[in-house]
Amino acid sequence: MSNVFNTVLLVALPASGKSEVRNFMANIEPERLQEEFHIGANLQLDDFPYVHMMRRIDNELMALGEERLYYPGEDPFIDGRDWGTLCQLLNEDYKDMMNRTVVNPESAAEYLMERMDRASMAVGLPPRNSLLKPEVRKAVAEKLEAEARKMLDDKHAQYPESFENKTIIIECARGGKDGSSMPLTGTFGYQYSFPQFCPEILENAVILYIWVTPEESRRKNNARANPDDPGSNLFHGVPMSVMLGDYGCDDMEYLLEHSEIKDTITVKSCGRTYHLPIGVFDNRVDKTSFLRADKSEWDPAMVEDVTAAIRTATDTMWKNYKK
Repeated sequence: MSNVFNTVLLVALPASGKSEVRNFMANIEPERLQEEFHIGANLQLDDFPYVHMMRRIDNELMALGEERLYYPGEDPFIDGRDWGTLCQLLNEDYKDMMNRTVVNPESAAEYLMERMDRASMAVGLPPRNSLLKPEVRKAVAEKLEAEARKMLDDKHAQYPESFENKTIIIECARGGKDGSSMPLTGTFGYQYSFPQFCPEILENAVILYIWVTPEESRRKNNARANPDDPGSNLFHGVPMSVMLGDYGCDDMEYLLEHSEIKDTITVKSCGRTYHLPIGVFDNRVDKTSFLRADKSEWDPAMVEDVTAAIRTATDTMWKNYKK
């Protein structure tokens, strides 16, 4: 049996430290990462680029005098089922990676819009991009082409020759409205999103949850935001209306308390029940912001602190992995 996780769902509220933890792992020697944390060479999937491109589509539509498709402005989704759309896009990325699927469409942007429509239909939403007037869809695609082509090229570039000693890191954030009671209902939270993942992911996944308070999430979101780099994983900012409307709380503690097996999250999907091992990295007192700096500037004592915290979480995950 391999001594590394196949798939890690890296989840938390925005600005909690997910991308910083990824940056930390990218700067650890591969042998040490595998032996101490059971994480192989990272293959990374993230739904943030799709969120960014949904907003880009909407902004280009608005510039053309057309109605927005995904967001009413700087507010949460028009239809919360788009949290499922994001999961479906990650499912496709996962399957494409496992099969090393390479495509070379004439327009990467139109291909991305088609993918978004397929993912939307999988959660019961209409194929909104396909319903645009052809001349409008073409005009939007032309504006997005360079970004969409880079996304596609980056996706293909990380396909490995072998999956031996590799770990797929899937990063996403989910939550609910500020002041919500538990369990979260409708399309909010992990209780809605986890079952949207395909069986191939759920059969092999563990969860690394970075725990911060919503207040700390909002503070760090404001601190990291760079308006000149809205597409960056490390430096993008989430609008405050979204922080309060979508990320004012999350339901991970509730799911942990109500799981069928200790230190796992119970996920019921496609007629099956999965118990995903979970480790909690307590970042309520900020341990990770320093990781945004160049590695040469990292404080050794802070590195030791974050190393111990992550190791505690991954040890708990490994204890229940594939048992």
